[in-house]
Amino acid sequence: MARLVYLGTPEAAVPPLRTLVAAGHEVVLVVTRPDKRRGRGSTLLPSPVKAAAVELGLTVTDDLAECIGIDAELGVVVAYGRIIPVAILEQLPMVNLHFSLLPRWRGAAPVERALLEGDAETGVCLMAVEAGLDTGPVYAEVATAIDPEETVDELRDRLVVIGCQMLEEYVGDGRAGLPIPRDQVGTPTYAEKIQSGEFELDWSRPAVELQRVIRLGRAWTTLRGKRVRVLAAGPGSEIDGGLGEADDVGEAVALEPGQLRQVAVGCGQGTRLVLAEVQPEGKRPMEASAWLNGVQPTPQDRLGG
Repeated sequence: MARLVYLGTPEAAVPPLRTLVAAGHEVVLVVTRPDKRRGRGSTLLPSPVKAAAVELGLTVTDDLAECIGIDAELGVVVAYGRIIPVAILEQLPMVNLHFSLLPRWRGAAPVERALLEGDAETGVCLMAVEAGLDTGPVYAEVATAIDPEETVDELRDRLVVIGCQMLEEYVGDGRAGLPIPRDQVGTPTYAEKIQSGEFELDWSRPAVELQRVIRLGRAWTTLRGKRVRVLAAGPGSEIDGGLGEADDVGEAVALEPGQLRQVAVGCGQGTRLVLAEVQPEGKRPMEASAWLNGVQPTPQDRLGG
């Protein structure tokens, strides 16, 4: 077993920390981001990793400099959220669980970007931490297919499970148990943080692209100036939008982008998206059909204005 420092911040970084502790490693220090305000209150709240570390009885800090001089042999990084300075890496080598198949999707939002781009697969890399952004050589990787209906939370949860298994396999003896790393091969792509504007549904885009945005969990549009979150939807056929019917004479009904026909919405390139679950502004989530029965959209109404 190894003497480790653990660096992580969000909920996704909690299971790997618990895995290392359960495996018998001595986690001498946990480094996470400072407490921050969440919501409207003024109370400072700890990161999920800090809360878990306190529960486990581990020493926690938000000061990276405390990694030095504590006789640890390896640092383990999972979604920490900061670049580790070279001066610290020179004294404490570190490995990072990164949720992509490097060099595809280096950066802050690899799971989200893989899903948005329609990647057929992604995975987890156990890599050496360098001064650059996710540029280090790779000790091991595990690939997994992305299900076309999978949400970003479901995909991330699966990747975390894979990552925990990799830590159990490769960090058992600390640095000594790591395989010989290989350099990253291929053209790097960068997973920039998702901006708030990217969650707004642009109905001029094809339905398959809009469904990917919805799978991120924060998609929204407007109707009559009021915001509506779209929680679940799926592509429909060009003829019936997934409703099981055509128009009154059995012919295809063309829908303009944003135009509604029951729960079907017109999208770009003649495609349709079938709404399943929505959350109107100020209300609870509900079936899309119930919402539309209430608002009674007219033929002139368009989602997104």
